[in-house]
Amino acid sequence: MPLRRRYAFRGGGVTIEEFDEEDEPDYDDEEEAEDTEEEDDDTEEEDEESQIRVHTSVPHAPMASQEESEEKEKQIRSAEGVCSTSGSQEEEEDAAWKPSEGEGTSCLICMEVWTNGGDHQVCCLPCGHLYGFSCIKKWLKQPRSAGKCPQCNRTCNLRDVRKIFASRIAAVDDDAHKRILFLESKLNSIEQKSASWSSKEAQWRKREAELRSEVNKLKKKIAYMGSTTNAALRESNVASQEKYTPGNKIYQEQNGRAPSCSFRHQGERLVNGGRLFDIDGGTQILLLARRLSGVGGTFVLSQMSLHSGEIDDIMLPPTTRAIKDLHISPHNNGLAVFGSLGKKLSVISLESHNTVLSYDLPAAPWSCSWDRNSSHHIYAGLQNGMVLVFDMRQTMGPLASFAGLTSNPVHTIHHLSANSTPSSDVCSLLSASSIGLCQWSINGSEGRPSLVSETGNPGVCISSSYCPQSDHVVASYRPRVGSSDDTVSTQPTLTQTGANTIGVDGFHVCLKRRGFCFQKLSSTHASVATIRLPRTAIVDFGEGGRKQVFASCEESTRQLVLQDPSTFAVSQRFSLASHHPLQDVKYANVNGYTLLGLLTDDRLQLLRNEQTYM
Repeated sequence: MPLRRRYAFRGGGVTIEEFDEEDEPDYDDEEEAEDTEEEDDDTEEEDEESQIRVHTSVPHAPMASQEESEEKEKQIRSAEGVCSTSGSQEEEEDAAWKPSEGEGTSCLICMEVWTNGGDHQVCCLPCGHLYGFSCIKKWLKQPRSAGKCPQCNRTCNLRDVRKIFASRIAAVDDDAHKRILFLESKLNSIEQKSASWSSKEAQWRKREAELRSEVNKLKKKIAYMGSTTNAALRESNVASQEKYTPGNKIYQEQNGRAPSCSFRHQGERLVNGGRLFDIDGGTQILLLARRLSGVGGTFVLSQMSLHSGEIDDIMLPPTTRAIKDLHISPHNNGLAVFGSLGKKLSVISLESHNTVLSYDLPAAPWSCSWDRNSSHHIYAGLQNGMVLVFDMRQTMGPLASFAGLTSNPVHTIHHLSANSTPSSDVCSLLSASSIGLCQWSINGSEGRPSLVSETGNPGVCISSSYCPQSDHVVASYRPRVGSSDDTVSTQPTLTQTGANTIGVDGFHVCLKRRGFCFQKLSSTHASVATIRLPRTAIVDFGEGGRKQVFASCEESTRQLVLQDPSTFAVSQRFSLASHHPLQDVKYANVNGYTLLGLLTDDRLQLLRNEQTYM
């Protein structure tokens, strides 16, 4: 015979007793079962000492384990502020462990709260499921229920029902206890990891302090080396100035003549955000490209009169963006061309300040140039390495476009004079990008670029200047980082004299154009800009191309250096009037004298050629 269960209240708890059905008194009907149950309460209390106890508690008892679990989870969440693991997964687990609000307090038949007395007193079936007495009584009387438990369908009858005398039923949740143990174990694991990471953090901080100490030592070493180098450069500069001072006997004895130039300060003009400029010697007009201060950095063109000093601003469309190159037409037609990062090549009138032409380009122009033989033709070097040819009589687009040897930006472009060109039908251009100088032979819609190899491989080409009267070309280079060439340092050697002056040891290379070929004349070391693309110029004094000087900025001393382009012999030096870097250098021959301009962010410094010697 299967064992059966019965329940009774003992000492504040409900007990469950398993017994044989033969020991259970036989009840014929419902009323007799109830009377017998009431009469035998005392007897059952004595016989149920060997029963298995189901613990009960006061209403707050079930919350004890839950509050303890929540406290552990709070500690874990605070520890997880140091190390967060799978947060979303743990939240799902916590939600799964949270007990429902009505569990253990309501009857599953009527969903109403049961009582500890009366008709709806809590009772249980042999299978262990709890119900209100009145509900299970009605349930078992229904024919369709067939005397089965509503939850597990186990067969039972009314005499199997046992009332439970307890204020509230609560069972010790073994799973919650396991959950607490699991959370404690996890908390201990996180605390161990946190201690391990704290130890590693201490080691890292110690290593960081050691590295900072090494960096400070290296900085002191670099500063010492820089001061030593600067002292040597100052001594060399003093010697050079003494050697090349006009009228100096040593210079005359060694060269048989006095220097080819003697500039003096003409004056200064304060500007705001100077970037590029050009000078028209015929009309004595100076055109500047300026970047206005403020958010967005709008660019404007400013036209300045060298006679009166009056300045007129030419506002540009918002899509113009930064201006990369600017040139006044050499044909005295009152036009100027400029290229901007807004992928525009524009021609403006200096008289009306109106835009005459504006071409849309496939890429941003980095350089532009006028044709020295034709007032209608313009050339542009693009950011993607292309070179475009424009005829202003054709307003829809370029006359021809040519792909470069590489996709590196063409930062300088010159139209070569026709003096050394064998055929008048062939147009020759000289462009410069990071790979070096490139010569273009353009005949109509056909163009053929070729790299000028006579410069060798001194590094990255950052600037080039050209004199059309003498066909001199000077290209400037800085070291190519990581180069294996013996003539180029694998890392730039920095020289520094101030907070805003940093230079790197580079090179100037002078070439002489002869037809389609170039002849290397000389080269020299120079202190050039580390990041910027500097501007240089070959100043021609207008005496049949017999007298020129090469003008460049020496970054280590912040001086403008004037040199003979053929030998790089220094003629003069001028300190920059501003602490800002040199943005542009241009010259113009005006009424028998040569005017040289130096543009920085805040001022325009003008130099005038005082006299020349033979």
